[in-house]
Amino acid sequence: MTMPHELRLLPWTGPDGKPCFLSTDDSDSYLSRLADNTESVQLGMATELLDQALDMLVDADTEPDDLRLLAKNLTGALRDTLRVATSRGHRLATHE
Repeated sequence: MTMPHELRLLPWTGPDGKPCFLSTDDSDSYLSRLADNTESVQLGMATELLDQALDMLVDADTEPDDLRLLAKNLTGALRDTLRVATSRGHRLATHE
């Protein structure tokens, strides 16, 4: 929950790649719930990707192009996960 006058970092960026923020003190608003659901999806996808990465890395027959795609996808998942962690950490700090 964001405190009054606090901005919540959203789990997506704007069209130009800049961060998006939400100003609300209603943690049950439509955008708050959408952000919560998006964070959950992003973390779930990161977990699935990590499992896939572990399988691909132990397979000696994995093609270099597949490893490059894996690295690209892992980079995106890490970026999303860090954004979620930053947002949640900020909300915890302001809540305390």
